[in-house]
Amino acid sequence: MEQLLEGKTGVVFGVANKRSLAWGCARSLANAGMRLAFTYAGERLESSVKKLAEEVPGSIVLPCDVTKPEEIDTVFESIKDEFGFLDTVVHAIAFARREELQGDFYHTSKDGYMLALEVSAYSLTAITRRAMPLMEGREGSFVTLSYIGADRVIPNYNVMGIAKSALEASVRYLAADLGPRGIRVNAISAGPIRTLSASGVKDFNDMIDHIAAHTPMRRNVTAEEVGDTCLFLAGPHSRGITGSTIFVDAGFHIMGL
Repeated sequence: MEQLLEGKTGVVFGVANKRSLAWGCARSLANAGMRLAFTYAGERLESSVKKLAEEVPGSIVLPCDVTKPEEIDTVFESIKDEFGFLDTVVHAIAFARREELQGDFYHTSKDGYMLALEVSAYSLTAITRRAMPLMEGREGSFVTLSYIGADRVIPNYNVMGIAKSALEASVRYLAADLGPRGIRVNAISAGPIRTLSASGVKDFNDMIDHIAAHTPMRRNVTAEEVGDTCLFLAGPHSRGITGSTIFVDAGFHIMGL
């Protein structure tokens, strides 16, 4: 049987290791037949991303620090040379300094605030601008990853909540811009999962246990479930959806207490 995304191409920003939500997305897309490019930020992650990419036939791996415009340019120049076109962009990038993810929000430094917004939110816009020419006429799809901290106060999430709020607003504005070009932009608000980025949030283990006990499904979600939602948003079955944030959190977002 023909795979759903056979002949399609995509790029995944934000894979760190096997527990990454970005890797969950990549696996779902690759299993559906999509050829992928992966990026890594810095030499520390290079070997782990390249090792994971070996599990995805035909993939390429490229360095990209999204705070360096020239590296974003190089990524899409390389994708154009290797793939010729692009159908899906998965933006799974977020960063805040560990000291900004604890205590009172008003202690956030200006530098820490601006860094979190640049990496976690503005990077989507910077990536979109460069990806668009490769996606023209292909009914392309952007998928980014958010969290309920964009809407509600989550202890110790602090500046990352501000960044995710900006990210979700960016999704709506980009969706309006790109819709006439046939390109969709959506976000997945995933429940908490033990990932490398989540480890920076103070008392994260207590938080994840509390949420599991209070979701309608009485459990947390998995990276595979997030990945399959990414597959849905990248594929033809979601062709009427754009500018939306879809919750994949076992229903936690509907609860009042």
